Amino acid sequence: MLLKAAINGRRTRSEHPAAPITAGQQAMEAARAVRAGAGAIHVHPRDKQGRESLAPDDVAASLEAIRASCPSVPIGVSTGAWIVPEFDRRLLLIEGWAVLPDFTAVNFHEPGALLVAQVLLQKGIALEAGIWNAEAAAVFRGSGLSNDCLRILIEPGQEAGNARERFAAVESVLEGLKNPRLLHGSEASAWTFIALAGEAGYDTRIGLEDTLTLPDGSQARDNGELVSAAWKILPRRQ
Repeated sequence: MLLKAAINGRRTRSEHPAAPITAGQQAMEAARAVRAGAGAIHVHPRDKQGRESLAPDDVAASLEAIRASCPSVPIGVSTGAWIVPEFDRRLLLIEGWAVLPDFTAVNFHEPGALLVAQVLLQKGIALEAGIWNAEAAAVFRGSGLSNDCLRILIEPGQEAGNARERFAAVESVLEGLKNPRLLHGSEASAWTFIALAGEAGYDTRIGLEDTLTLPDGSQARDNGELVSAAWKILPRRQ
């Protein structure tokens, strides 16, 4: 079972003092997560102002810093449309990446997702298909990209509404596809879906992107403490 650490997402230091913004902070938090048992890192690179970024230099800074602190650990980044809303510019930035992540998440509910996925695959970057709802699952299923997909990220807690119902609807659409699944929640659903992933035998993820609190409701110290807490819920590592 893979437990991925999503170390920052859109978080700011005002939300949590350990939310990693600079490349150095990201490297430190990634190392804490790996020491606690994370098998991969998901990071949102930032620019000098601390804003999420897809600019080649910012992506390279994050990847190089984390790779120096966590040798041999796979690292992925987000391509969320909110980071660079102008689609053509987003594509241009991704095409300009010289230092490449090991994998990259593409949200299949977003306009242009198939083109983003194709650009990533052409650059030799492994694809993670982010599936927030049944409609996104149908787009992915019809895309013909299943054979090129590293894993499917089922993320039912990313939208308002009943996350369990959305999970069931996504599963129904994806039935029969053989791709590895990673299931995770967000905020209030984070720990529920950690447990569900363990029961289903799916990979999962945790980190300050997904929740700031431990299962008992207290604030987590850092990403490492969240990873340690997740392993107390998940089946024994194989």
